Amino acid sequence: MAIIRNEALHKQVAAAMRESIAAGEWPPGTQLPTETDLAQKYGVSRPTVRLAVAALRSEGQLDVKQGRGTFVRTAVHGPSSILDRTIATEANGYSTPLDAWFEQSEEPTVYRTRTDAITAPLLEMEQEELMLGCDRLIADPAGEGRALHRLLLPMERIEATQLAQQPAVTPTEAYTTLAAAGHDLVWHDRVSARVPQPDEREALHLSEAAVLLVVHRTTHDQTTSLPLILEETRLGAETAALTYAIEATKPKRTARPAKATR
Repeated sequence: MAIIRNEALHKQVAAAMRESIAAGEWPPGTQLPTETDLAQKYGVSRPTVRLAVAALRSEGQLDVKQGRGTFVRTAVHGPSSILDRTIATEANGYSTPLDAWFEQSEEPTVYRTRTDAITAPLLEMEQEELMLGCDRLIADPAGEGRALHRLLLPMERIEATQLAQQPAVTPTEAYTTLAAAGHDLVWHDRVSARVPQPDEREALHLSEAAVLLVVHRTTHDQTTSLPLILEETRLGAETAALTYAIEATKPKRTARPAKATR
């Protein structure tokens, strides 16, 4: 490798490795040579190689598998899984395209928790209010997508329903229970993004360059606008995408102030 002055050495090594990957010298899935071998190949020190590898990992081109080595990642050409966020009514309740993901889920974990700075505003509650939580790792049966799903059930909103005794339910089962209790349901989604935590990256099989999508879906009573339950779905943007069916709605009319009488 020809050394270029006035440019960081590890960046030059990273560029050379990038070219080798693009040229097919190291196909997707190939394990890279050891640091010692790479240092000899490029005529640099091992710390320089380490910095170059870290740069390619941050780009999502390399994956480090604990105890096995560093591998070239398979090129990602768009998400392989789609999360359709529509909800359909049925004779016995509700259904969503996401139901199939729950058929591939791990056993749910149910626990007690309390509202915090994130969940309290979404549920229009004070912080530290008691809730039941139900966590699952779910997977796309037809693709590579995985998601972490959390269902949060505020006790004061669900204590008169079966959800208080049976919180380990899927979202559509929760919707059906709320409807049976007399609620006319409507849903609101909020989508944000952030850097995944190490445990999220591991659970969802994400690269170090991946962005985490976080979707909060609040189920409201349409008559009172009261939020009843909250769902949080976390997924990697490189493996899964969200789709929505949008329907035009008429804007709510605001009452005009009465004219003053003389």
